[in-house]
Amino acid sequence: MIDIEAEVIHGKKIGRALGFPTANMSLEGYNVERGVYRSTVMIDGVEYRAMSNVGIRPSVGGKELLLETHVIGYSGDLYGRRLCVRLVEKLRDEKRFSSIGDLKEQLMRDYDSIVNG
Repeated sequence: MIDIEAEVIHGKKIGRALGFPTANMSLEGYNVERGVYRSTVMIDGVEYRAMSNVGIRPSVGGKELLLETHVIGYSGDLYGRRLCVRLVEKLRDEKRFSSIGDLKEQLMRDYDSIVNG
């Protein structure tokens, strides 16, 4: 398990467009293996299950290494808040998808494995 604590920053809102809004955080000072993780996030004293990506987002032309976390069951505004994301289990490596549709399908499978797995 790896805990990453940082402030939520604005991204390109691509996750939101795909149906998986994310809290984006800088990984400055952390050395974390790139990939998709089962994770948890504590918000206002409540622990939420989450799906996190550590990487550069090659399918959408990303270059900067970021932590992106989709918090399951949470719908509030997290911009500017300091969160601690616990990476619990690596599900898969980060990869480049040939289309946004393929990326969305994989995100749905990742989500399903966290919620129902």
